[in-house]
Amino acid sequence: MPNPVLLVSDLRVSFGGSQILQGVNLSVGVDPVSLIGRNGMGKTTLCQAIMGLAPISSGSIMLYGEEITRLRTNKIAQRGIGYVPQGRRVFPSLTVEEHLRLAFDGKKGSQWTVETAYKLFPRLKDRRSNGGAELSGGEQQMLAIARALLLNPRLLLMDEPTEGLAPLILEELIGVFRQLSTEGIAVLLVEQNFNVATSVSDQLAVMVNGQIALTTTSAEMQTNEGLQKRYLGVGTAAELI
Repeated sequence: MPNPVLLVSDLRVSFGGSQILQGVNLSVGVDPVSLIGRNGMGKTTLCQAIMGLAPISSGSIMLYGEEITRLRTNKIAQRGIGYVPQGRRVFPSLTVEEHLRLAFDGKKGSQWTVETAYKLFPRLKDRRSNGGAELSGGEQQMLAIARALLLNPRLLLMDEPTEGLAPLILEELIGVFRQLSTEGIAVLLVEQNFNVATSVSDQLAVMVNGQIALTTTSAEMQTNEGLQKRYLGVGTAAELI
């Protein structure tokens, strides 16, 4: 069996004497994986640890069989992980075009260019001369995703990319996430919206108290209210939306 795209093994992260990640084990292959769980369970910390932004106490992170644990963030990005952090983090004064030109790696033959980013997100092309502060929340999120893609990643790591977005934008982004998997990009989607998570991927991982407590399928989680209540603390999946 080929190596997974991303393999996290017994990962532990502590802050101020408190252990946030308590032996996380997670595997991501070529098919998208959604990581779900209630607030405060360690999902964002896991993203930060993968990207070299959180102090790792022990454990390992492998990307396509290569050890990337404790590499600097820029080196991790160069190895092929595109990161869309929670909160979008676009520059208010830079235009859409400037954001994308700055992010583009400039390599000849790159799969993702400014032009292909505009094809994926036509809204951004229409707003190419607008500054980041002039974009709607959904447009800012599209810009954050496009910016990450312009590094031509092998794995796209997205932390709560649909938070606070309108239903119409949600549907548009779900279509984009599905398309990315057909473009040969592995996806790890960290998501609070249960419907988005299950629409994007057939594989779910549930984080509880700093650990992956369950790996299952979207179909099983959607139909099993007992699992929803046990691992997500809700009576029905609709309460997660």
